[in-house]
Amino acid sequence: MAPAFSQQKGAPATLITGARIFDGVNENLTTGQDVLIEDGKIAALGADLTAPDGATVIDAGGRFLMPGFADMHAHLMFQMPFGIAFTADREYWAYVASNIGEQYLMQGFTTVRDVGGNTFSLKRAIDEGVLVGPRVYPSGPMISQSSGHSDHRTDAELPSTIQHEPSVPMKYFHVAVADGRDEVLRTTREVLRRRASQIKISVGGGTGSFADPLDTMQYTDDEIRAAVEAAEDWNTYVTAHVYNSDGILRALRNGVKSIEHGNLMDKEAMQAMIDADAWLSPQVIVYTFHPAGFNDEQKDKHDEAFDGIDQMFTMANEMGFENIVFGTDIITSPEMIKRANEEFVLRTKWFDNVEILRQATSKSAELLALSGPRNPYPGKLGVIEEGAHADILLIDGNPLEDMSVMTEYEEKFDLIMKGGIVYKNQLE
Repeated sequence: MAPAFSQQKGAPATLITGARIFDGVNENLTTGQDVLIEDGKIAALGADLTAPDGATVIDAGGRFLMPGFADMHAHLMFQMPFGIAFTADREYWAYVASNIGEQYLMQGFTTVRDVGGNTFSLKRAIDEGVLVGPRVYPSGPMISQSSGHSDHRTDAELPSTIQHEPSVPMKYFHVAVADGRDEVLRTTREVLRRRASQIKISVGGGTGSFADPLDTMQYTDDEIRAAVEAAEDWNTYVTAHVYNSDGILRALRNGVKSIEHGNLMDKEAMQAMIDADAWLSPQVIVYTFHPAGFNDEQKDKHDEAFDGIDQMFTMANEMGFENIVFGTDIITSPEMIKRANEEFVLRTKWFDNVEILRQATSKSAELLALSGPRNPYPGKLGVIEEGAHADILLIDGNPLEDMSVMTEYEEKFDLIMKGGIVYKNQLE
């Protein structure tokens, strides 16, 4: 699809009629309401609206209209096997990522929160119309301690003569290693200088890194506070990668607002999240396969994380925890990105369909809004209401009744609109 440079400002007016509307919140669909889009926003909702001169009129023909999805745990830059990534130059990383954004958009994801990777230039290229893709909320590099989840040096790279030599992802600023309060402050401030919308740190072990089992805790209270204080000074927030309960408790105690993963948490940690009004950003699909290039130890950690998902979600339902958003965490595989919508189906084991749709729209938008003035796209996302960004899907099917329609995006997603611009229209 060719980029549309001229469409970035003042997208043409569009009137959508005859849709069944899911507004991102309410289970009951609205009918008999037209949707008028002007200047990239939803200008009006109402019966028998008049299309402005020159507007495009789209008859939805009873199709399901809903807000575009948000993937709250995406890695646009990490879509190649580790063996290739660790030997590729910066340009190759960029070329691969340039296709990933368009694929996400064509699957209905009009927004992604990128929680690890140097996506600053990619975001700019999408915003300027050089490339096609979703809105990007960039975290920049995930920040961790030495031996933490951002430390991807292998044993072969660690003789005493080169122990301070950075890994390839560190060289390209896809990850960052910082130890001690001063280094964490300096690194966080540098990421904010690059215009991150939020900060991502690691406070526990990860499945994709080499040196850190899942039970480990990373960063001291003071180091976590350093990142949080720097982010709060810029009126935004910190989200933290962590699986285990002790790491979650330490993160929350020091001001972290969002937890990525959390698969191995216990009731004490979940109650602490409820008490702190914190957010949980979990994923399922990434644990259903072993990312390309994983060794046996990484595969074992990945399987351990998968085994904790059922208890985590069951506990969330029992304890009434609802601050849950939608994400996939797919890495190393552009082909798996094409299956990202299976996340909707996988979550039906624990959640009603309407809950999952809220997680992917209005709930995710609430968490995105914590970026405050660092929000690169001010205004309402994830809802169909007057004044909201016109990120709209028309689906030939009803995911409130049959979630499998989400996986048939090539055939069933008849219209994809972001910011009032139509990127796919099968109704013409």
